[in-house]
Amino acid sequence: MAQINLKEIKCVPYQPVEVHQGYTDHSLHINVSNNKIKICDIEEKIKQKFIGGKGYDLWLMWHAVSGTTRWDDPENAICIASGPLGGVPGYPGGGKSIVTTISPLTGAPIDSNVGGYFGPYKKFAGFDVIQLEGRAEQDTVILIDGIENTIKLFHAESIPGDAYELSSALTHHFDEKKPGNVSVVTAGPGAENTYFGCLNFSWWDAGRKRVRYKQAGRGGIGTVFANKKIKAVVARYGTISMKNNQPADPEALKTVTRAYAKEITTLDPKQNRMALVGTTHLVPIMNDHDCLPVHNFKFGSHPEGKVIGEETYEHLFDKGFDGCWKGCAVACSHGVKDFSPLTGPYKAQKVFVDGPEYETVAGCGSNLGIFDAHTIIEINFYCDAYGLDTISVGTSIAFVMECFESGQITLDHTGGMDLSFGNRFNALELVHQMAQGKGFGTIVGKGVRRMKEIFVRDFGADPDFLQDIGMESKGLEFSEYMTKESLAQQGGYGLALKGPQHDEAWLIFLDMVHNFMPTFENKAEALHWFPMLRTWFGLCGLCKLPWNDIVPEDNKETAEPAKVIKHVAWYADFFSAVTGRKVGPDDLITMSEAVYNFQRIFNLKMGYGTREHDTVPYRAMGPVTNEEYESRAERYDTQLKETYGMDITAMDTQAKVAALRSKREEQYELLKDAVYTRRGWNSNGIPTVATVKRLGIDFPEVLKVLEANGVV
Repeated sequence: MAQINLKEIKCVPYQPVEVHQGYTDHSLHINVSNNKIKICDIEEKIKQKFIGGKGYDLWLMWHAVSGTTRWDDPENAICIASGPLGGVPGYPGGGKSIVTTISPLTGAPIDSNVGGYFGPYKKFAGFDVIQLEGRAEQDTVILIDGIENTIKLFHAESIPGDAYELSSALTHHFDEKKPGNVSVVTAGPGAENTYFGCLNFSWWDAGRKRVRYKQAGRGGIGTVFANKKIKAVVARYGTISMKNNQPADPEALKTVTRAYAKEITTLDPKQNRMALVGTTHLVPIMNDHDCLPVHNFKFGSHPEGKVIGEETYEHLFDKGFDGCWKGCAVACSHGVKDFSPLTGPYKAQKVFVDGPEYETVAGCGSNLGIFDAHTIIEINFYCDAYGLDTISVGTSIAFVMECFESGQITLDHTGGMDLSFGNRFNALELVHQMAQGKGFGTIVGKGVRRMKEIFVRDFGADPDFLQDIGMESKGLEFSEYMTKESLAQQGGYGLALKGPQHDEAWLIFLDMVHNFMPTFENKAEALHWFPMLRTWFGLCGLCKLPWNDIVPEDNKETAEPAKVIKHVAWYADFFSAVTGRKVGPDDLITMSEAVYNFQRIFNLKMGYGTREHDTVPYRAMGPVTNEEYESRAERYDTQLKETYGMDITAMDTQAKVAALRSKREEQYELLKDAVYTRRGWNSNGIPTVATVKRLGIDFPEVLKVLEANGVV
């Protein structure tokens, strides 16, 4: 066990507030610049309008920052909340935290939904949401102790560097006898040296007697955490039961919890087997439907795709319960036991690896041309240990590899590393360099948007080509789905508030495979309700997977199978049972609309949030190169002839690429128009005054931002 030396610098006792119907109605504010600790009441009107979770985070952040605040300014806040439904044991996916900050990658609010026990422990200790701000002079550890009812700040005088060692050491340090009472949030050295650092949220795996981890990955939240010199935030709490949330209707809560858990344990083995293989079940599905990113999203499938899918990981994952919250029936947080890395500081040691999940397999595997499960697991392990987002790591390295193969960068630029697709050891070397802030990795760690600028300015690369193949939007790297043949998913990425992350709108299957949304209006409607439901999970402290990754057996027979309406009704019952606020399925959409539109206006406040920022690189829409077109020539030729009525007889491949591009870019702009109209936004993508009034978010400061952008 790694040794630590913490010097207590402040201790504030507090009188804990019991949770009532899912809420404590209190927030905790810690400024690490001056070590001030403040506990505040949450107003009833804010509770009613912003619900909890992501809503509370955004409200606190709005008042913490100005329109000119940068990610590394001390006033930039990191806010962590769960929600009124967070912490119900046994309810599938009921242990989530939602983290927000101003992103180093995008300059706008970023949010990440993450498992582990921290969110519930923090709430039961007395706080619906915590806000961290300032910048400490030296490494700081924060303890929220819900057993002894104290908030403590420590200077870390001796502490492990990586997230794995640190989380384990702090868990045992703060409760050696009952490590299950402790959850740790920490980053790692990679977060200090890149723009896409992640946060690891821990829980104690009693069966394996070890600390386990989930990641708040997207947008560089860990980078902000490290910049503030916060080494860890620790929550400590004791026994958990359904009584902790003091639900309004305990019997109704038991009924809906049992029904949902029973359905999942019955149907998951027949459907995606997530309790056995997690999200790796998606790999062969995506590969079969030409949606698995290969070679920087150039292609959508590969003959070797099956060797990095569920059949492989089913044998590699350690057997046992793998829920990242108490009693979650989905239990999809699998890991690999006694894994021996081939490189880096853990070389030849036996370690436990949490993951990989689909995004890591696709991003750090197929998208890099790496079809070796061992390498993917090793990249996964080091990204977690270093505090690096595997999605941004994978998409950034994929961009570098295509730039290398196309001659945009050379060995002179990479420090002599051959970064061709499939070069697995140099991909690992880049991960180590990023974490250490050394070599070519320092450039890769800045993310795709900044790499495009550097490659053009310093290396003479072609700016138009880099713009087409650099898979980022709003500054955030794409998550790992091919969208060329799904206009709805192109919109799901380009119109997402924080950037191209699938958790806001995952429409690719509903659009491409099931053809549930053939018209612009259908797509626009889906791009309204789908993000609203996903937002609602973030307001309440819930996981998104149980909603539509496991579906009722009669779901296809319902009027709107895409919505999985039986589950939506259960979520409404769940909310009503805990909070006493009676809602139906349609109310979940309305509740989310207020927060969703508020976040769009928050983007506007920070200088973003208009039509020009809702773009995607052309590769997300169609083939950039002749090679891409010719790999799917029959498909594209048919579309040009039958969909667009073009005579292509005399066209060479380059002319066909240009013709298809013109049509697809036009379609994307039309989709924007349809979505803006459905959402109640103007043609520039800004919510109208009528919309904010309808939603009850017409606060003076909101109207002021709209007015400054010509909306009155």
